[in-house]
Amino acid sequence: MQDWPLRVMRLVDHAEREHGEGEIVTAWADGSVTRTNWRAVAHDARRMAQALEALGCRKGDRIATLAMNHSRHLSSWYGAAGMGGVLHTINPRLFPDQLEYIANHAEDRVLLYDHAFAPLVEAMKPRWTTIERYICFDPPANGVGDTGFMEWIGEQDGDYAWVEGDERDPVGLCYTSGTTGNPKGVLYEHRSTMLHTLAEAAPDIFNLSKQSVVLPIVPMFHANAWGVPWAAPMMGCKLVLSADYRPDTMCRLFREEKVTHSAGVPTIWLTMIDYLERSGDKLSDLKQVTIGGSAAPRAMIRWFLEHGIEVGHAWGMTETSPIGTCGSRPLGWENYSIDEKVEYISRQGRVPFGVELRTVDEDGNALPRDGKSSGNLQCRGPWVIRRYFKAEEDATDEDQWFDTGDVACLHPDGTMQITDRAKDVIKSGGEWISSIELENAAVGFAGVAEAAAIGIAHPKWDERPLLVVVRQEGCDICPDALRSHLATKVAKWWLPDAIEFVDELPHTATGKLSKKMLRERFSAYRFADADARLEELRR
Repeated sequence: MQDWPLRVMRLVDHAEREHGEGEIVTAWADGSVTRTNWRAVAHDARRMAQALEALGCRKGDRIATLAMNHSRHLSSWYGAAGMGGVLHTINPRLFPDQLEYIANHAEDRVLLYDHAFAPLVEAMKPRWTTIERYICFDPPANGVGDTGFMEWIGEQDGDYAWVEGDERDPVGLCYTSGTTGNPKGVLYEHRSTMLHTLAEAAPDIFNLSKQSVVLPIVPMFHANAWGVPWAAPMMGCKLVLSADYRPDTMCRLFREEKVTHSAGVPTIWLTMIDYLERSGDKLSDLKQVTIGGSAAPRAMIRWFLEHGIEVGHAWGMTETSPIGTCGSRPLGWENYSIDEKVEYISRQGRVPFGVELRTVDEDGNALPRDGKSSGNLQCRGPWVIRRYFKAEEDATDEDQWFDTGDVACLHPDGTMQITDRAKDVIKSGGEWISSIELENAAVGFAGVAEAAAIGIAHPKWDERPLLVVVRQEGCDICPDALRSHLATKVAKWWLPDAIEFVDELPHTATGKLSKKMLRERFSAYRFADADARLEELRR
């Protein structure tokens, strides 16, 4: 058979050749809408590859983006990959110290960014030591600031042949949220990305086709936008991108562009459903929704089903590219009652070909698939991480099993259900908050003897942090002052929704802080005004 290396540029080549007029719609932050197609995206990608080489960039160099979802960002993915570079998507929600670390650790040479992030970029420029050139995707009309993207690539003619190489060459880099210590880089390969893409379009995963109109409500800086920018050109989907996630904007795009497929975290869907119920608007063309990032409330699953929309859970992480499982339907699904369907979909789905799952006990012994035995969830496969970027040791065991940090059980039919998390982290709106870093920041405030952060159920964000504090003897701490101190140490969205003062925190026999006992102690705790909505969702 012919040798045809699995490199991602073949995706955009295919789209250009077979789906050239396939539409790509962008709703920009200023409210404007632009339209382009796969042929133009491929052309812009070639011009960008030329422009990078003109800057002296070469194969293996890291090219960073700090941007939301739009067609220019899409072109930059293929432009960076096309000249043999490694695309590093940076999460603008990270705290400045983390932004400094990951860009310098990645040794990024070029940064392309949205004008909305210009103040952040200007503040970070003195701290980013390896970035040589800054390009603004959407510069202001007055021309003040860094070179604009279209102006930059406009100097090139697009007569360019993609850099070839081994299919195991790196193509992308994404850092985890750094729940313990510094963020860790996950380096994706052309081969791993292509195999993940082939799986994603399958009927039991995202069910994509030429007739699909896809609007991912997940940012391109987060875990490859769940692979949609790679899968859409393979299938020739119409792609709708937006930098504005407000529900009225989203619903307008769904309606006007006749969106059939979408994916996002539960927080986004809660906001959308609330808006639809209040406004009376409808998503008439929407056929399939994929929910990931955190568990979807049963009431949300039921709402989609009752409105004739197929809904499925997906589970994954940065380290799994990110798809690990997705909600496929069993034989005889049409005979399930609505309650049975809701219960089934509330699980995190089944693995596609290319992923293996198992659960193990504390001694590493594999547990049965009985739907009752919970253990540490491990996975392996060709798009699952083996070693973090620049790490000296593998992140897997000798049999290539990667420990996800989740606790789960596997059912006899192969469906997986997350039951707990092994790490002391808080998941809010699909993003991790490090309880350890929040605690360390709190203890650095005068008068705090000890602090612990735990996740409390929240109707919109899944979880939000509660900070439990022990005062030093004789000290009177003002909660507002402590919150102001934390605001200088952690990202704004990490700040606790409430601070409670206690005489002491629970500890284990070895002197370690017991989060388990603390969560039990505050199991009935509710944030102000959240309890009624939470009970409604649980029903």
